[in-house]
Amino acid sequence: MKLKNLLGENCLPQFEEMEVVDIKREAEKVGKGDVFFCLTANRQKAEDACKLANDRGARLCFSNFDVEGCCQLKDVRKVFSLACKNFYGAACDKMKMVAVCGTNGKTSTSHIVAQMFKRNGVKVGVVGTSGVFFDGKEFQSPLTTPDADFLHKTFALMQESGVEIVVMEVSAHAVDQKRVEGIKFDVAVLTNITQDHLDYFQTMEEYEKTKLSFFKKENVKTVIVCVDDERAKKLLQVSQVPILTYGIKNPSDAFAIDINCQLGGNKFVANVCDHIVEVKNGLVGEYNVYNTLAALSVGFALGLDERQLANGINGIRPIEGRFNVMNVAGKYVVIDYAHSPDGILNVVSAARKLAKQKVFIVFGCGGNRDKTKRPQMGKIASQLADMVCLTDDNPRLEKSMDIIRDIEEGIDCPHFVEPDREKAITKMLDYAKEGDIVIVSGKGAEKYQEVGTEKRPYSDFEAVYRYFQSTKSPQAEKRQGYEC
Repeated sequence: MKLKNLLGENCLPQFEEMEVVDIKREAEKVGKGDVFFCLTANRQKAEDACKLANDRGARLCFSNFDVEGCCQLKDVRKVFSLACKNFYGAACDKMKMVAVCGTNGKTSTSHIVAQMFKRNGVKVGVVGTSGVFFDGKEFQSPLTTPDADFLHKTFALMQESGVEIVVMEVSAHAVDQKRVEGIKFDVAVLTNITQDHLDYFQTMEEYEKTKLSFFKKENVKTVIVCVDDERAKKLLQVSQVPILTYGIKNPSDAFAIDINCQLGGNKFVANVCDHIVEVKNGLVGEYNVYNTLAALSVGFALGLDERQLANGINGIRPIEGRFNVMNVAGKYVVIDYAHSPDGILNVVSAARKLAKQKVFIVFGCGGNRDKTKRPQMGKIASQLADMVCLTDDNPRLEKSMDIIRDIEEGIDCPHFVEPDREKAITKMLDYAKEGDIVIVSGKGAEKYQEVGTEKRPYSDFEAVYRYFQSTKSPQAEKRQGYEC
């Protein structure tokens, strides 16, 4: 590809006819004839990376800095994202694009949307926390919203396989780092804005500002927003694009009545812009009513009629790692990804409403992440659960007990500490009695535990399964993976 086709208006005239072999953002992976984009915000690192890329045969290097052997750009991340789009044939322009944003609910809403369209015969691709899914394939995603090179290569593969709609999670980090620059989303959902990632954004105001900044006409054609969330509904005041609203407590375009939540799933009647849909599926809890309303709104915005909405939403299976309920000998185990204050609040509140007896929770907090949320999560768990066990959840480079002590600052209820996550689950399940609910929160479908710089194989599902195998209960069943 010629450099002028890669960079467009960002290409200097003297380089327009230069041939490019590949596009890279990691200096150690540069090959002869590649173009290297140095994305670091550190000048010394940029200088070192550009030298390495040049030594490996880079045709050109770009960064935000005026360093030797490098062309300086005003905004290297933006140019990199646009270049990746061009390099992979702008595949995103040839499919319908759906973005799901928000602190909580992104993964669930994305997979509900995907299942809904799939059940209506539409070929769908998904990109998000749980991985990449399309055409019967499944592989890991390096981030909730990957960097632009991974994204656009994936879009090209999807488009070649006949995918018609791409549903992807868009994180605040991705917005801030311009990973989705150049993608025009047909629909974008904002589920909520609650505390998380303050290790990166420092303040809630900055976090909120970043999320809201995504919903402008350059990026999105139609916005869908939850008006029951105070921060999210600020979009109503600032958005320059058409908006559909959804909610339960406030007037909205899509809302639910006659809500009945049970451990086996939800039942309710949805009104989506006067399209009436009777919903019955395997998703559990009020927050999944919200996620379902968001998905139905996406379906309506993309042209599904009343019959197709009903056909698509009913019978949907639970999303792996999101309020997955296991019932063995009368004890209920809920495995969920909740790892923020609002996430813990939603999950424990849902379990409390559904419980016949007591509610217990096993959880921890990630190391080298927002420390301010730790005591908040402890406080919420202690207020709503009958017993709390604090354990490891990706401690990374922090000491396990330092993280646990931070959580304990907010706890004012009976609790115990067991850093070994599988032992913690075993102890809590031994303690639980028939009819009790044990929530295992924080990791969901993750298949690893980050300790130091290692990713060690681990799964909450497998830990629970091993426990129930040891009880020799005939009801113990191994989990089934999500298939898109």
